[in-house]
Amino acid sequence: MVKLPDDLDPELYARIVDTGGGELTVKMGVEYLELSAEHSVARMPVEGNRQVVGILHGGAHVVLGESLGSISSAIHAGPGRIAMGIEINATHSRSISEGWVTATCDALVLGRTLATHEIVIRDDEGRRLSTVRMTNILRDRQG
Repeated sequence: MVKLPDDLDPELYARIVDTGGGELTVKMGVEYLELSAEHSVARMPVEGNRQVVGILHGGAHVVLGESLGSISSAIHAGPGRIAMGIEINATHSRSISEGWVTATCDALVLGRTLATHEIVIRDDEGRRLSTVRMTNILRDRQG
């Protein structure tokens, strides 16, 4: 069971539960372990997410990172507001061909209109595989 903050917006909570955290991440086998604005953790299997040469696809790293950064920013935005990604970058440091990866997302900036997170993705031995940085703009929900 994923650990969620006590003061989580009920509408966002329902969306996380109803979608499993998002259609793409469900397809990729992402498991959310902890979600908050300041610190989030998720893991993902390598199997099913490899590129043609047999290593974890770089895009899979980015999907995992963006998923955590987006949810963390949405939690920070609060009720009646949404988070939309405006910038993301990734540096891949090491490859992996089997097992699981774990992503840890930590807030760098939690402002009124912007939220920036750094997501570090590691293998089962704790070696850094990728570093993803994401910035979301925070806006009032329309309608």
